[in-house]
Amino acid sequence: MTDLAGRVAIVTGAGKSLGRAYALGLAAQGAAVVVNNRRHPGERTEDTSAAQVVAAIRAQGGRAVANYDEVEQATAGDAMVKAALDSFGRLDIVIANAAVPQAAAFHKTSAEEFRTIFDVGFYGTLHLLQAAWPIMRENGYGRIVTTTSSAGRFGNHGLTAYGAAKGAIESLTRSLAAEGASRGIKANAISPYALSQMTSGYLSGDMAERFSPEQVVPMVLWLASEACTANGEVIIAGGGHFRRGFPVETTSAPGTGKTMADVFDEIRDREGVAYTSSNAAFDGLLKDMNLSAADARKKSAT
Repeated sequence: MTDLAGRVAIVTGAGKSLGRAYALGLAAQGAAVVVNNRRHPGERTEDTSAAQVVAAIRAQGGRAVANYDEVEQATAGDAMVKAALDSFGRLDIVIANAAVPQAAAFHKTSAEEFRTIFDVGFYGTLHLLQAAWPIMRENGYGRIVTTTSSAGRFGNHGLTAYGAAKGAIESLTRSLAAEGASRGIKANAISPYALSQMTSGYLSGDMAERFSPEQVVPMVLWLASEACTANGEVIIAGGGHFRRGFPVETTSAPGTGKTMADVFDEIRDREGVAYTSSNAAFDGLLKDMNLSAADARKKSAT
């Protein structure tokens, strides 16, 4: 059990799926939570997903407030931090979870569509962290959990904008980990495989249950806790299994007297590297769970 009593957290995209599970998990361990999710046109306040999560937390004796700022707006980060300070007097934890999906090949993705993906995924994360960072530095403590994807590490067909945004988030997270270490701030990224609006197309039936958002929560709670020893890490989580992801470089090869094609043949050796593509990474997780890719596709189709 992770003790978060007295801590205050902001969770973006907290109205549904992973964000909702994180918010409920944080509150269950004693944290007060700013539950951020945009208000959709025509929604009454009590019908918003953020308000419903707040109600669920309060029903269990927890503390929470709703926030409806759209993360891509430049003022959203300051507004969320203000909500935390005004409501609970402090800020300790930021979980940047909000994102929008993409499923289109590069030649069918406009620059404007790239901007939309980056505005919500990357800049939505950036706005919040820029607002929270001075407070964490001054307090000498902070826990940051950003959200990434295998598409951000390996790339994937049809996910050029989404993968690029996630890759930027991974790099930002590692840089913040380096800058924040001397100030008691730890920054890590979670790379979840879980049922959500983005994954419902290939996680359904039994697979949806195996990859429930709740399976990711224990790691996120640990990353958000004072007990966390990780910093600058990417943790892959799904189906109750966890992996560590990180950049690698091969050993070098001298180029004198060789063609660059020959040099590339030497340095392309990836011995010891477990996964070299987004699909291979997911297939590897399924193997860890004694499932196969074919089994996953079969269950998703039922």
